[in-house]
Amino acid sequence: MDLTTLTIKELSEKLRKKETSSVEATKAYLKRIEAVEGKVHAFVTVTPDEALSMAEAADKRLAAGQGAPLTGIPIALKDIFCTRGVRTTCSSKMLEGFVPPYDATIARKLKEAGAVILGKNNMDEFAMGSSTENSAFHKTLNPWALDRVPGGSSGGSAAAVAALECAASMGTDTGGSIRQPASCCGVVGLKPTYGRVSRFGMIAFASSLDQAGPLTRSVEDAAIILQAIAGHDPSDSTSIDTPVPDYLASLNKSVKGLKIGIPREYFIEGMDPEVEGSIRKALDVLKSLGAELVEVTLPHTQYAVAVYYLVATAEASSNLARYDGVKYGLRTKEAGGLLDMYKRTRDAGFGDEVKRRIMLGTYSLSAGYYDAYYKKASQVRTLIKNDFDEAFKSCDVIATPTAPSAAFKIGERVEDPLTMYLSDIFTISCNLAGIPGISVPAGFTKENLPIGLQLLGKSMDEETVLRAAHAYELSGGWLGRRPTL
Repeated sequence: MDLTTLTIKELSEKLRKKETSSVEATKAYLKRIEAVEGKVHAFVTVTPDEALSMAEAADKRLAAGQGAPLTGIPIALKDIFCTRGVRTTCSSKMLEGFVPPYDATIARKLKEAGAVILGKNNMDEFAMGSSTENSAFHKTLNPWALDRVPGGSSGGSAAAVAALECAASMGTDTGGSIRQPASCCGVVGLKPTYGRVSRFGMIAFASSLDQAGPLTRSVEDAAIILQAIAGHDPSDSTSIDTPVPDYLASLNKSVKGLKIGIPREYFIEGMDPEVEGSIRKALDVLKSLGAELVEVTLPHTQYAVAVYYLVATAEASSNLARYDGVKYGLRTKEAGGLLDMYKRTRDAGFGDEVKRRIMLGTYSLSAGYYDAYYKKASQVRTLIKNDFDEAFKSCDVIATPTAPSAAFKIGERVEDPLTMYLSDIFTISCNLAGIPGISVPAGFTKENLPIGLQLLGKSMDEETVLRAAHAYELSGGWLGRRPTL
């Protein structure tokens, strides 16, 4: 029996029945990482000793009958979450040697649930990118086709799950960085409502947009992880203090009568015909299950990319100002004075894409341009949120493609940042509005590349999003399909 092919739910059941152990499962995953990591490059750091120690502790908890659903389950973390005693780099030279003295709330909650942390996944530097080609260390490759990108910025997390290197991984989503790589790699990616999951200890890119969430092999597994990590955190001022429902209990409720909104603005000219065809078929599946399809409109969608790249870069400019060579992280040894040290450190520590976004954000916040750019973008952001509020008056969830195309080839868009930015055109509005969204596998192209269906829900209504995604997953025919490495 290959333990690495099991879902969290399946492995958890075997652990509880004493049919296997967490140590055995952890060793199986470490062996898998050793076998395929040379092809996929999904990790920045692997921590075998720490993982086996956690697995031994999990087995003791299970033997005492104290296990939770995640106890003993080997998972990974995007290298943006602070982990006590384990380096956290954000895939940047700026933080290459940074070892945090504390755990992010996400990491702490997963450890308290008994999960086994295998290591840290590769990502676009400081979460800026759509392809995981912007890592300062190495490019992550798509397990379905090694000449394709895995998406980004959580590409390492998505690729690791797809390549069976971990049972699940935690990613972050600022403009689609969980859902888009999930679509590219044929896995499930859930972005919760902004504020549903703590951001404490999660290195900031754009503070009003960033949200942590799981990448898994099934919707049920995503619900299991969300149950463990959701909830109010006093350490995070943006964390929402509201009760956490039982996500698993809602999964198997019927979708009969559920109204699914189809926004005309998301089925655009230029979208890959294979993507549109797969999404149309997925909608037919949901309709056959009793859901009602209704047309909705999100009229300000056309401004979403422009708004996002003003708001996100402005916040990035502010957040990344702390990396100046003084407090922590990289400090250049060759400098003629304080100001020169600032300049040389930031030049050496940041990659091209990070520099590009800092410069754009600084420009939009500068005197004389703030009102014309950042302030205007913030106003249009409110209109985008209002569009969703209005649309949800006539539907329960909104269905769209996750991305306009399947995974593109490595290097294909590196020299064209604007084309790269459009990779997130269908996912960005969700972050601007702060609502939950999920990507679930919904087909494959003729070249055997995964296609994702995106479902968006009302604020704090992850239950309905998960229910609709689970219903489709069980009937869509794609559950359990894996790449061959």
